[in-house]
Amino acid sequence: MKKNKYLVMLMLLLLSVVLVACNFGGEEDSSTDTGTDGSTDESASKELNLVVASEPPSLHPQLASDTTSSTIMNNLFEGLMSLENGEPVPGVAESYEVSDDQLTYTFKLRDSKWSNGDPVTANDFVYAWEFGLNPTNASEYASILYVIKGAQAYNLGETTSFDEVGVKALDEKTLEVTLEAPTPYFLELTAFKTLYPIHAATADANENWFTEADGYVGNGAFVMTQWQHAGSITLEKNPEYWDADNVKLSKVNIEMVESETTQMTKFESGEIDYVGTSYGSISLDAIERLESEGKLNIADYSGIYWYKFNTTDEVMQNVNIRKALTLAIDRASLIENITKAGQVPALGMVPDGVEGFGDDEGYFKDADYEGAKAALEQGLKELGLSDASELELKLSFNTSEAHAAIAQFIQEGWNKNLGISVTLDNSEWQVYLDKLSNLDYQIGRLGWIADYNDAYSFLEMYNSAENGNNDTGWSNEEYTKLLQQSTTETDPAARIDLLKQAEAIIIEEFPVAPIYYYTNPYVVRDGVTGMEPDALGNINLKNVDVTE
Repeated sequence: MKKNKYLVMLMLLLLSVVLVACNFGGEEDSSTDTGTDGSTDESASKELNLVVASEPPSLHPQLASDTTSSTIMNNLFEGLMSLENGEPVPGVAESYEVSDDQLTYTFKLRDSKWSNGDPVTANDFVYAWEFGLNPTNASEYASILYVIKGAQAYNLGETTSFDEVGVKALDEKTLEVTLEAPTPYFLELTAFKTLYPIHAATADANENWFTEADGYVGNGAFVMTQWQHAGSITLEKNPEYWDADNVKLSKVNIEMVESETTQMTKFESGEIDYVGTSYGSISLDAIERLESEGKLNIADYSGIYWYKFNTTDEVMQNVNIRKALTLAIDRASLIENITKAGQVPALGMVPDGVEGFGDDEGYFKDADYEGAKAALEQGLKELGLSDASELELKLSFNTSEAHAAIAQFIQEGWNKNLGISVTLDNSEWQVYLDKLSNLDYQIGRLGWIADYNDAYSFLEMYNSAENGNNDTGWSNEEYTKLLQQSTTETDPAARIDLLKQAEAIIIEEFPVAPIYYYTNPYVVRDGVTGMEPDALGNINLKNVDVTE
């Protein structure tokens, strides 16, 4: 692209004999570029350079279940609502009304368009949500739609007609949604990827429409113009976006760089403009230095880092073995010596910042070696083993310097304090996700960032062994019952009490080992504004500007 610009400028110089000074890659001049329709575009020369750690596994809104894919799609699509500073604001929906009983939402759509110029209609939302709930599509996030009347029954095959689900296009610009029960976070949900619309004609014409840049149709502030698999993705400003006048960037170049050290090298050499959650990760060995230099920013983050246990495994099905491993992690030392970014030891399933939680000291003690040894002794006896050395465990994680460092720290602790030998196993992101989904692991790391800032977002995935995000094989009838009761409880305090009861049950059975509650450390280049992540880690590139 830069070579073409130079050729054009050279031709203009020869034809008009006018001296024009242009600076490519340095400071921008104050002029504006003229578009093909004669309009001026102040964002025409503003590019942002970012990284993600891996190839996005899926850029289909209803099939994606990972943060890398979400990060990309958040800029290619827009839901009924968008999130600004963590709060829902009108997106495709220009306005909405809520019935007195808080069960029916009626959304009025603005005159917005798809990136191919077609109008966005209420039917595009119906089409997408039906796809997400259709059991044949096996969407791992189908359950997030269960707040809608009849959605769960349709997804489980108990009903076969989508007409029985509370989603109706009253006309092209009016969408009516009826809920099972009042849901205080429903507007936040409508900004989540699983509730994005799909351009029905594109999807009907090509079931693989979401696998390449060519033919990819979205309705967000940007359009994907290039996708070099395992290499890079290029986004450009979407001229059809309803609020395009307020989008300042012309292009976003996103390189796929797995190594955190390489990401930091690129940032410090000026090749990329930001490193932090959503777009890369600061290497652990750089955090203290960046903090001392006054360059490190740390934002609140509603998320948790945990180890999942495959409870269908011959060893990990034993609750006492799981308990021993969980209690024998020294979270405080891990944070002080390895992660170093102000994380908080996780002694429960729900971060302290979530409403109604964080007013206790947790469900167990950090680094409780005596409790761990007692649980281990009981677990070995139940497995018919006489000594911890007879256990051979494998700890799996996706390729990452940070995940490897954390795993090595915990591996050493388990060996030193429990006498358990643990082998480390790393895989690239998509392969690793497949391992978790297929229960082809013993112990596996994963982070979970709230889809909406409510305790239910951290607990709901374990409501059944079949939940696409469970990945442990664990289920508990009482736990499931409490979660179901929480969805219909209208008293906020009573609802939180039900969720706390559920949290206590899952902690008692240890299908996961909570490790720490996230913070969001990041660095951003001077002259780049609007890159501050919200509490869910979202960065809306629509609001980003490059001033130098």
